[in-house]
Amino acid sequence: MIPKVIETEKDYQITLARIEDLMDAEPRTPEGKELEMLSALAGLYEEKQYPIALPGPVEAIKFRMDQMGPRQ
Repeated sequence: MIPKVIETEKDYQITLARIEDLMDAEPRTPEGKELEMLSALAGLYEEKQYPIALPGPVEAIKFRMDQMGPRQ
């Protein structure tokens, strides 16, 4: 059974397995809608369990400079 709310790592792993099963689902089908819902739930769980801190201003500038090519 697929959980409606992902509360544990086990729930998360079950959800990821089901997402993998549904990866070829056509949009606007029951399977496609299930894939969309499970992906959103997995994303929320990931944001909560594995937060990514925003970079500081210096790191952000260095990253952007690296993307654009300019040097210091």
